[in-house]
Amino acid sequence: MIQKPLGILMLDTRFPRIVGDVGNAASYDFPVIFRRMEGIGSADAVAAHPDRRRVLAALKANAEALAAAGAVGLGTSCGFLALYQDDLAAVSPVPVATSALLHIRDLKDRKVGVITASAKNLTPAHFVAVGAPGDTPVVGLPEDSSFAATFLRNGLTLDREAVEREVVAAGLELVAKHPAVDTVVLECTNLPPYKRALERALGLPVLDVLDLLKDFHTELNGAASGGRAAAAGPG
Repeated sequence: MIQKPLGILMLDTRFPRIVGDVGNAASYDFPVIFRRMEGIGSADAVAAHPDRRRVLAALKANAEALAAAGAVGLGTSCGFLALYQDDLAAVSPVPVATSALLHIRDLKDRKVGVITASAKNLTPAHFVAVGAPGDTPVVGLPEDSSFAATFLRNGLTLDREAVEREVVAAGLELVAKHPAVDTVVLECTNLPPYKRALERALGLPVLDVLDLLKDFHTELNGAASGGRAAAAGPG
């Protein structure tokens, strides 16, 4: 069976995207189509109080373009776009899965903790928008980290080893502050390359955007071939 592609709504960035990053085609074992949202960068998405009208307008226009190009559904390149899950689903021609935070609503029997690109900007509203508890435990990468220099300040270089150390340190901080946490979700779409190191360090399962999009794509292609109907998001 020929698989229909998933469309990925990309922020307008220049930083490196290694294998495992949501923006690298080699991160997927199914077809994807990328579309850059011109003028909508990390600062527009990673914000506690973004310009929602402007961002949603860009999401809508690019969602329509990806659907016209044959995308069966849509993901995004930033977990903070969880804030637009329902609004985008209402205007998109195809189903959408905006953020790895969508995992949380299907993990009601687990104690989930989140590692994020920016703890100060990830608000209860982001969680509520995807049906997750607003008080979900969160630890962010430091503002002065190598991660932030590349991904939040749109740097041209990536120190993979340094970022891996920072992600593991954030995971250890998360479980130290919240010992009941038994499952970790990576909000940030740039963090999947460090998932295995984090699982080894914590001894806990870690879920990321690639897990979400793989399941979403499988569901959508099943629906397209006569399987169960797909909803506006995974789960």
